[in-house]
Amino acid sequence: QVQLVESGGGLVQPGRSLRLSCAASGFTFSRNAMSWYRQAPGKERELVAAITSAGSTNYADSVKGRFTISRDNAKNTVYLQMNSLKPEDTAVYYCKALSPNVYWGQGTQVTVSS
Repeated sequence: QVQLVESGGGLVQPGRSLRLSCAASGFTFSRNAMSWYRQAPGKERELVAAITSAGSTNYADSVKGRFTISRDNAKNTVYLQMNSLKPEDTAVYYCKALSPNVYWGQGTQVTVSS
């Protein structure tokens, strides 16, 4: 049974940091590209960051220089370190396994507000 379980979301003030985690099980994590998406109220879901099985990364322009995606294959976990958070980063953040297997997590809420 495939599972992607996100954690680490919450309420944070602008300028602060959060780290999201996504624990994967039920598939060969080390061979899968992984990603984080987000969906703000009234907006479409968008790609935030992705990491290949080899560790190459790419980011949405809106988060470059502030967010860092990483993975720990020994723990079957992908992370999203979010620094200098802005109110516009408020969204539900989803972990997604990209390739070769595609799976979605259930999402975790991140709210950036003073």
